Amino acid sequence: MMMSQVFILSSRGDHLIYKDFRGEEQKDAVDIFYQKVTGLPTGQAPVVMHHQGLHYVHLRQNTLYLVVTTRDNPSPFTLIHFLSRLAGLIKDHCGSLSEKTLRMNFALVYELLDEMLDFGYIQSTSTDVLKNFIQTQPVISKPFSLFELSNIGLFGADTQQSKVAPGHAASRPVVGGNCTQGSKTEIFVDVIERLTVVIAANGGLLKADVQGLVRLKCFLPGTTEIRIGLNEEFSVGKAEIRGYGTAVRVDECSFHQSVKLEEFESSRILRVVPPQGEMTLMQYQLSDDLPAALPFRLFPTVDKDPDGRRLTVNLKLRCDLPPRSQGVNISVHLPVPKGTASLWQELSSPEQRAELVADTRSVRWHIPIFPGGSQLTARFKLEVADLSAASLLELGPACMQFELPMTTCSGLQVRFLRLSSAHPPPLQPPHRWVRYVTHSDSYLIRI
Repeated sequence: MMMSQVFILSSRGDHLIYKDFRGEEQKDAVDIFYQKVTGLPTGQAPVVMHHQGLHYVHLRQNTLYLVVTTRDNPSPFTLIHFLSRLAGLIKDHCGSLSEKTLRMNFALVYELLDEMLDFGYIQSTSTDVLKNFIQTQPVISKPFSLFELSNIGLFGADTQQSKVAPGHAASRPVVGGNCTQGSKTEIFVDVIERLTVVIAANGGLLKADVQGLVRLKCFLPGTTEIRIGLNEEFSVGKAEIRGYGTAVRVDECSFHQSVKLEEFESSRILRVVPPQGEMTLMQYQLSDDLPAALPFRLFPTVDKDPDGRRLTVNLKLRCDLPPRSQGVNISVHLPVPKGTASLWQELSSPEQRAELVADTRSVRWHIPIFPGGSQLTARFKLEVADLSAASLLELGPACMQFELPMTTCSGLQVRFLRLSSAHPPPLQPPHRWVRYVTHSDSYLIRI
């Protein structure tokens, strides 16, 4: 398999990284790709595209496009896996993958590409192998945090912040000898879930899917074995539920090839000797039968004013999370009729905001924090030119985007995280962090 070019673009089309391995293609291939990816009306470009015999395969990471071009006919999955490994290697060497990180560490990324590929052919994508050849040290931009100004409270008492990992703790480089925090031995286990939901206009649930993964980021020596215990009542498929606790069931489950499963059937324990860096230990899927209630319920009502020019939309949004949980960065997008000229709004709290977005022809309602067990309301008056019965059909469906920290919809939990090593234990035991987060992949409510 031979690659012609590898490049990384920002969401604005800025050329952040460009590497031509064979000199056979013109540099305008980058502009052609950006025109194709932004010119589609749906706004979601296919992963594989073609132009005059040149194949483009891309991967979207945050706000960046990672792209490979080739004139061969390889498996697209191979190229997608390569781009995924490139993103992982940049995170391992630079700490995170963002436009700012690439601008500050472009020399290191070019050195990585030189070691990964030779004349367009893949040589290695292993962090353990490549770290022996990379000489450039990463440039780390440490974010400002009030929590790190002091870990000492009033009269010298320890504060709760001193027991919490900083938000950027897992975003430092794994490799790089001159990093100030590189000597810390820490391990991060993230349980990440993406929720897909479709709710009918009468409130009935049409679809509910959860795609989850257990991701590990390791700052430990390569000979350390990690034992991760999951829920004892965890079952796959139609297997019989064991134990007396709350059952956790998934439809499908797959593991990384290095995970040892000898104790999984009997004790639900995963064993692995991870390399330094980031890896996905486990992926799972659950469909239609969620063990808990949906996190949000939206109750819309639509009224037409007597003058026939205005629509009044009342939205009541309820958060059904437990009282100690909360949703953050919630956005509700409501498509409106194409003749909408203006928006009048009335929101239930000053922290909220709403706006009429002309490009997407929708109302965007933003809520920064939404505690569990509470509800919020919004009232919108839309002035619509040539309002008719057909215009009402253009209203909705509402689409929600949100993040639920320390919450999983499947109920999957990590019981324990234990380490064992063939070497003598260090003077300071490694720090272990387990985090949970649920993101909305697609959350639609029909009106």
